[in-house]
Amino acid sequence: MINRQLIDPKSIVIIGGSNDITKPGGKVLKNLIDNEFSGKLYVTNPKETEVQGIKCYQDPAELPEVDLAILAIAAKYCPPTVDLLAHTKKTRAFIIFSAGFHEESEEGAMLEKQIVDTVNSVNGCLIGPNCIGMMNHHHTSVFTLPIPRLDPQGVDFISGSGATAVFIMESGMMNGLSFGSVYSVGNSAQMGVEDVLKYLDETFDPINSSKVKLIYIESINKPGMLLKHASSLINKGCSIAAIKSGSSSAGSRAASSHTGALASSDTAVDALFRKAGIVRCYGREELVTAAAVFMHKKLKGKNIAIITHAGGPAVMLTDALSNNGFEVPHLESPELLAKLFPGSSVANPIDFLATGTAEQLGEIIEHCDKKFDNIDGMAVIFGSPGLFENYDVYKVLHEKMNSCQKPIFPILPSIINVKDEIDYFLKLGRINFPDEVVFGNSLARVYNTPAPSKPFSLPEIDNQSIRQIIEGSEDGYLSPEKVQLLLDAAGIPRAGEKVVTTSTAAVEAVNSLGYPIVMKVVGPVHKSDVGGVVLNVKDEATVISEFERMMKIKDTTAVLIQPMLSGTQIFAGAKAEPGFGHMVLCGLGGIFIEVLKDVSSSLAPVSHEEALQMIQSLKSYKILEGIRGQEGVNIQSFTDVIVRLSALCMAAPELAEMDINPLLGNNKGVVAVDARIRIEKLK
Repeated sequence: MINRQLIDPKSIVIIGGSNDITKPGGKVLKNLIDNEFSGKLYVTNPKETEVQGIKCYQDPAELPEVDLAILAIAAKYCPPTVDLLAHTKKTRAFIIFSAGFHEESEEGAMLEKQIVDTVNSVNGCLIGPNCIGMMNHHHTSVFTLPIPRLDPQGVDFISGSGATAVFIMESGMMNGLSFGSVYSVGNSAQMGVEDVLKYLDETFDPINSSKVKLIYIESINKPGMLLKHASSLINKGCSIAAIKSGSSSAGSRAASSHTGALASSDTAVDALFRKAGIVRCYGREELVTAAAVFMHKKLKGKNIAIITHAGGPAVMLTDALSNNGFEVPHLESPELLAKLFPGSSVANPIDFLATGTAEQLGEIIEHCDKKFDNIDGMAVIFGSPGLFENYDVYKVLHEKMNSCQKPIFPILPSIINVKDEIDYFLKLGRINFPDEVVFGNSLARVYNTPAPSKPFSLPEIDNQSIRQIIEGSEDGYLSPEKVQLLLDAAGIPRAGEKVVTTSTAAVEAVNSLGYPIVMKVVGPVHKSDVGGVVLNVKDEATVISEFERMMKIKDTTAVLIQPMLSGTQIFAGAKAEPGFGHMVLCGLGGIFIEVLKDVSSSLAPVSHEEALQMIQSLKSYKILEGIRGQEGVNIQSFTDVIVRLSALCMAAPELAEMDINPLLGNNKGVVAVDARIRIEKLK
């Protein structure tokens, strides 16, 4: 929907332009004039004949044809004005600053719909309403300040909030970020964050387009579109970081299963971002610092050299990096040490003292780049106590960042004492990381975010049988027999079992399965809480007595009998999340899932590679590998269950919640011991 008239308009009209630059209609005009918009500017205002030196049309009907219209008038006047411009002035791009639409009332929502219908009828595009506008190197159609340095190779930034966009730009500009484009989508009446990202993907030029995208989003309305185009951009060589706000209330909904309790809309956002390769951030500083990391050479390993003339920041950075899985390896070089002042250290952090010179910094960087094979990147911390200027140091740093093969991250903390020198450094096109700990944490976020999932094929499952079972069932929990059939159809291995309703049938079941056995009630959700699980039953008398006791438990409809198996209790589950599809989760099973809540998730479909990443990201992964003589779990079998579970979800969209808990795993394989499936037919 985004078109040339929005991106590169040859003419712009401000509807409601003003001489008062404290008003949106006045400020946007001033921004366009001050930033030397090269096309034709028009203004309308019924009370003026000239606005900020530009001829003013009192009636929009008198306007010539115009590419882009910016509306800064009351909401009730917007629909007829848009209609006039779209149908008589060939206007095909609109930015509406005005509030008073669907965010306020039903009447406002109707006005908004009228506008969208009109814009769509001429294949036009609309930003807003209730936004601050958009800008790129062609035009600055916003009513806010500051206007950042606009460079096609700068950051493309899309925000669902105008004020937040301003604050994020301010943070980035302070550090030296430039921007290729900024979109504030406001109410997203026609185009939201996802639509803009789609446009950036479909028009991406590997030579001329920005390779860094930032997103601030409050509501993901089109998760499939976001996943598709974010993954596509990243596979084309871009990097994306995003804030999705509003996560704190996501887990408050009641749920009847372990999966339902542990899966939330925010869990789905995490899973979506991981699958797409988006670096998730939780605040403005994290977001702009991630962008700054993107703007440097890519770090190819976890070994970092910290080069400093101040011990404290180096120690804090070492802690931040180490806590995030990076290495700050010990270094030795008598040759390098001989070039530094007495008292210096090259052990890493490389401390060349407060008296260290620009020349010494250059020697250290060259050594790290060419002679230390166990170094993948450098962090240079260099500020000033206010005793001397740093121009020569920052010049050397700039030159080495150009010539070295390994990435160099400049941490220049003295934003007051050497403000002028930092400004000089930024004007060279460089970016500063003022805080070493924020840098270390952001570097880890970027480095540890996996690449987008690659195309893959799901394993073959019995789709026909799955559909027959689902279509022949009512909403709610499936019977154990149907659960067994679904597991079999998906190729998920399960323990042999019998569901019985009489003591005689219980004895017959045990005779066919063999001792020892496990007995479980059918019906209650949390079996162990009501005394509905008995382990290691070894004789007929106990089978009969326990059967009779269990049938008296509230909500019990039958008893499930299984062979007594051994292994580590693990868990896999799935939950439908509206709009996102199915989340697939895994972790330790049994009661540990409730106590530790150590689970990882992904969105279906899940590849074997993604399933392995899910398992390896668990805090309990060492237990699954086998520790202190305990037998581990066959990880390949566990990944296969997760993949097949995701295939089952794809075949049965009606699957609302599913728990396989526990799965029993040992070094030979993984077997489903207990499972619950609830379905909700699609309306």
